[in-house]
Amino acid sequence: MTDLKIIHEHDENTGRYVIVLGPKVEAKMTYRRVAPKTISIDHTLVPPEFRGQKIADRLMVRAIEDAKTSGDRIIPACSYVAAQFKRHPEWASLLAVPLAGGQSA
Repeated sequence: MTDLKIIHEHDENTGRYVIVLGPKVEAKMTYRRVAPKTISIDHTLVPPEFRGQKIADRLMVRAIEDAKTSGDRIIPACSYVAAQFKRHPEWASLLAVPLAGGQSA
């Protein structure tokens, strides 16, 4: 699954990153804008049959790249996103709120 295309759909208040995995099957990460330069990533879903293939990682990396480009900061409301921020301390400057366990923006 190396050639998966990430689609970014958004309006001024909400958005999502999507990878189409098959007919009516998609992986997604959703967010909402909570302030002019702050988004809250609130949900990540990869269908069970596609888990273990680093698909959620790809969605996360795309969200991080876009936040760096736009100057947005991220609230990790989704447990997966919070766990990724803990694994990647180099992303700490993109955090909008401190994480449990001491890592902060």
